[in-house]
Amino acid sequence: MKKSSLYIVLFLLLSTVNAYSQKTADKENFTFQVQNEEGDLNKDKCNDKVVVEMDLKDETRPLKLQIFHSQPDKKLQLVISSTKIIESEYPTYKKREHNGNNIPYFIIEDGNLKMLTNINNRKSSYEFRLKQNNFELIKISRVSWDGKNTTSETEIDLLAKTKLEFQQELGSDKILNKKTQKIKINALPKIHNLSFSDLEKY
Repeated sequence: MKKSSLYIVLFLLLSTVNAYSQKTADKENFTFQVQNEEGDLNKDKCNDKVVVEMDLKDETRPLKLQIFHSQPDKKLQLVISSTKIIESEYPTYKKREHNGNNIPYFIIEDGNLKMLTNINNRKSSYEFRLKQNNFELIKISRVSWDGKNTTSETEIDLLAKTKLEFQQELGSDKILNKKTQKIKINALPKIHNLSFSDLEKY
C-alpha cells in the first residue's frame, strides 16, 4: 500500500474514533438529574423508570429524556433516549435567553406515560402508550385561560381521530362553543421521533 493511501486510511480511522469518542463524551455531559419517575409501563408488575437529565456543560442547557424497562434480573434496560422532545433551557434562537417555560414533567398513570407542559401559559398533557417497544402518542389535552373568567380547552384523540374544542366559565360545568372535527392521522407519532416543536403543532 502506498504511503499516501495508508495516511488516508489512518486519517479515516482516527476521525471515526474521534467522532465516537466525542459522542460518548457528549452523552456523559448529561449529569444533572432533573426528574426520576418510576412505574409499570410494560405491565410486568415491575417498576420501570423515566429519567430527565440536563447537560450543565452546554450553555444552552439541553435536556435528555430516557426510558428504562425493568428486566427479570431487576436490572434496567434503556429503551428510549431523546434530546429532541424537550426544548433546551437557553435555546440559540432566543440568543441564549431562557425560553420562559417550565421543564416538562413526566408521570406514569394507568400504564401509560404522560408528558405535562406549560408553554406560553398553555397547559398540555401528551399521553403515550407502549406498543411493540414504541411509545405512541395517543391523546393530547390542552387548557388555556383568558386571564378573566373563561378557559379554552382542546381534547385530541389520535386513536379515534377526533379533535374536540370548547370553552368553560370558571366555576361552571356548562360547555360553551363546543366544536368536534375529524382529523387525519396516517400513523401514530412515536416519542423518539418527536421534537418539542412537533408537539406544539397539534
